Amino acid sequence: MRKLMFGSLVIFSLALFGSCERNSSGLKDGYYTAEAAVFDAHGWKEYLTICVSGGRIIMAEYNAYNSSGFIKSWDMDYMRVMNAADGTYPNAYTRHYGALLLKHQGIDGIDALSGASHSYPVFISLAEAVLENAWIGNSRTTLVHFGDSH
Repeated sequence: MRKLMFGSLVIFSLALFGSCERNSSGLKDGYYTAEAAVFDAHGWKEYLTICVSGGRIIMAEYNAYNSSGFIKSWDMDYMRVMNAADGTYPNAYTRHYGALLLKHQGIDGIDALSGASHSYPVFISLAEAVLENAWIGNSRTTLVHFGDSH
């Protein structure tokens, strides 16, 4: 279901942003995605998708999915456990990092969120990859390799 919705979104975005003209910010309009090359030790694959319009990032979705396509921020049991232990949870920190990317229009000024410091370097690496793709207009999903600790 997620792949079908994402595929429809990609088709729509290609129709809408097909020309990919370079804007004053240097970012080409379109949708750009980067994701972990492999599932982590807990069975999650983190990803970041951005939409650029008028040379500005107007949407950022940072999350993770497992091999069945289940989205990490929808896992209520995990949310309860992580929130009790760390004071945050995937639905909160993924939105937080995404909102900061929108606000700053890049990674400068984005600091690690307390309780989600493990996800911070992953987010930054994914953001660097999507921003690099947005500069050159490469709409193919980029696979990002992380160390064993991911």
